[in-house]
Order: sequence, then structure tokens, then C-alpha cells
Amino acid sequence: MTELILMLTKHDITVPNALDVFEEIKNTGLKFIGCKDIGLSKEKLQELFKNIKSAGMTTFLEVVSNDEEKHFAGVETAIDVGADYLIGGMPQFVGKTLDYLKSKKTHLKFFPYVGKVVGHPCMLEGDIDEIINQGMEFTRIGAQGINLLLYRYNGDVNCLLNKAVQKFKSNLIVAGNVDNFEKIKRLKRENVWAFTIGGAILERKLVPGKTIKEQVIAVLRQLR
Repeated sequence: MTELILMLTKHDITVPNALDVFEEIKNTGLKFIGCKDIGLSKEKLQELFKNIKSAGMTTFLEVVSNDEEKHFAGVETAIDVGADYLIGGMPQFVGKTLDYLKSKKTHLKFFPYVGKVVGHPCMLEGDIDEIINQGMEFTRIGAQGINLLLYRYNGDVNCLLNKAVQKFKSNLIVAGNVDNFEKIKRLKRENVWAFTIGGAILERKLVPGKTIKEQVIAVLRQLR
């Protein structure tokens, strides 16, 4: 079944009221929830992840930086807060990140970005076959899956989705700009394992006039 990962983020930064938003949505039936490594202090992130885990939910921390030092600070944060999944992370750091996680003997699962990731918020560029082949190489060397910026791709989105689903099946997260129910239905139809939504829910754009909790419930109903 395709799952929603609610990201407590806007514009690739964790929102300052993430703890309050979590309290609002924790009884909706949502299973997956996450945030970025930036926007909250380490102490607040630890409190947030502790509360999420107490509710029996699976946690995701997304790292978005082209700076190697900042990237690995984010990886360390994911370990420190006890995240279940590390998602994102620029392609050029994947090999080193896998080595680092192995050295730490952590059970953290890693779904890195693939392709040429540019800008902030991140956009995706590159040849489709090169993107897919890079993802296959990452999973070959130890990544558990890939985090695909599908709807931020500047090429043929449908072709990219078709090839990604064919190659990665249950090891695929779609991230970024999943901002309407047509996209959600398509991802469900293709049996994508999970997708992230942040701003479209937190800014209450999916179902105008409804609360954040009601936005989450509306998405979950589409997936059931």
C-alpha cells in the first residue's frame, strides 16, 4: 500500500511549530512522519522524535545540503534523534554516508536523492536513464531505496515515474511538489511505496478551508 509521509516542513525547512502540528494530527491514522534536519534545535528535534515514537509512528529525517560538513551534521542528527529513515542527501555523498552509517552500526535506513539536484528548494535535472542507473548503483552498494524528486524534474515526469517504478518497486519514495489529488492518485495507482507532502498540507492547500488534520485525513482516505 502507498503511504503518506507527512513532512513538518515548508520550503525545505522544519516549521517552528512542528510539535504543535504533530499533536494535531497524531490520531489520524497516519503512520509515517518526518522533517528536515534544519529549522529546529537538536533538543526540539529530540523531543519531537520522542513524541512521534511514543505514538507508534515511523520517523524520517531529510537532509538537504551541498556542503559536506552540513550534510554529515544532518546524518549525525538523524542518528542522535533515533530516526528510522534518513532520506535525501546529495548523490555525491552517498558512498561516504553508507560507510559512515556502517561504522556507526546504526539501523538507520537510507534513501538518498538521485540525479542532478540543484537549488533550494531542490529541483531535479539530468538524463532519465542516468538517474535510474545511479539509483540502481546506490541500492547495489547498500542504500535501502531512493528519494526521487519526481515532480521537481525538468524533463518527462511520466517517463521518469514509469522507469523508477519498474526498477525500484517497493524501494521508492517520491518527494517534493506532491500538491494535488491527481498526483496522489497516480502514485497510488503505480504502487509507489511512499511519498512526502509538507507545504501543501501545512498551508492547507489540498482541501481549501479545512484544518491541517482534515487535510491529512483527506489524503489518507485517497490511499485506503
